[in-house]
Amino acid sequence: MIRQSTFKQLPRSLGSAAKAATRTPASRRTFLSPPRSQPNEHLNRLDVNKLSEQQIKYARNRRAFLWTGLFCSVSSMIYAGYLIKLELENKPVQADSSLPSTDPLAGTNAAERKVVVRDEEGHELVPTGNSTVPTFPRTLELGSFEGAIAPGASASGLATTITGADKTEYTLVGFGLRTVTFIGIQVYVVGYYVATADVASLQSVLTKKVNPIATTLVPGERDQLRTDLLDPAKGEELWDGLLANGIPARSVFRVIPVRDTDFHHLRDGFVRAIQARAGKVEDEQFGEAMKHFRQIFNRGKVPAKKELLLIRDGEGKLIVVYDDGGNKKEGRPAGRQLVGVVDDERVSRALWLNYLAGKKVASEPARKSIVEGIMEFVERPVGTVAAQVV
Repeated sequence: MIRQSTFKQLPRSLGSAAKAATRTPASRRTFLSPPRSQPNEHLNRLDVNKLSEQQIKYARNRRAFLWTGLFCSVSSMIYAGYLIKLELENKPVQADSSLPSTDPLAGTNAAERKVVVRDEEGHELVPTGNSTVPTFPRTLELGSFEGAIAPGASASGLATTITGADKTEYTLVGFGLRTVTFIGIQVYVVGYYVATADVASLQSVLTKKVNPIATTLVPGERDQLRTDLLDPAKGEELWDGLLANGIPARSVFRVIPVRDTDFHHLRDGFVRAIQARAGKVEDEQFGEAMKHFRQIFNRGKVPAKKELLLIRDGEGKLIVVYDDGGNKKEGRPAGRQLVGVVDDERVSRALWLNYLAGKKVASEPARKSIVEGIMEFVERPVGTVAAQVV
């Protein structure tokens, strides 16, 4: 039995500490405070598998709704188009213009007519598809640039010339863009013109080449001629024979730069082309002609959109004409001015072959366009093209 004195010997601090250790804090709650929860109670209520199933179900439903909307949209557009078609068939709409019956565009064949663009002077223009040189004239009217160059040359090096009153009309056969390097740097747009009066002879020779008794070619024969003209070997042989015989007698290459260049740059390209076509010609006369050709192009700059004409006359002479627009301050007259003449026919023939035929031409688009222009010639009776142009 424990004595009472024993409890009296214990310190009061130990008794109060033990009592405080066994006391639990009482939870207190006010009127507005929410009930307290355990720290891990929300985590214990999470179900990862259930949340994954909900996400998959949401994505599946969303995809189904999107496909349904797409199907309904496409179906409604098709159905609306079908209803419009039925409405137009049952109740056609009169959408004709109010042009008078005498207007050419109001006829029954108006849809087959082509739109003709003309400049301020009434000359017909042909779109080129190039932004810098957008159009080429359908026809050119050139005077005579024959005669000796006057001793007094202008400040630009262009000779003063005397042009005859009689002018020759040239018809556009084809055109194209010349590009260089593998990235296709644009250099100039070139167009091939034939004297309108000489088109009949070109028609006749090409037609007889395919069919000796025909005056015009049928589609199959035109395809054969097109293949021959585009063939590197046959095309070069055909054009070389035509040019050597003066067919066509008069023709022009019209060169319009699309960027600023110079005569030296153009000369280098022309010289390489002539040497490649002329082969191993070591004739002294031909050498002098090439020397004179280089001297003709020993000039300054050629700005963009300025006209350079390479004319081949009835004797095969090469006539170089340039129009820089004139400059009153420097005393340069406006209009086309003669640059020089090369008498040797082989120079102009080799230069012409550089555009018309061969394995490598200066402009493949121009060569194809020229061939298609010739196809338009031979599909008509001989002699009717000139009458149509006039």
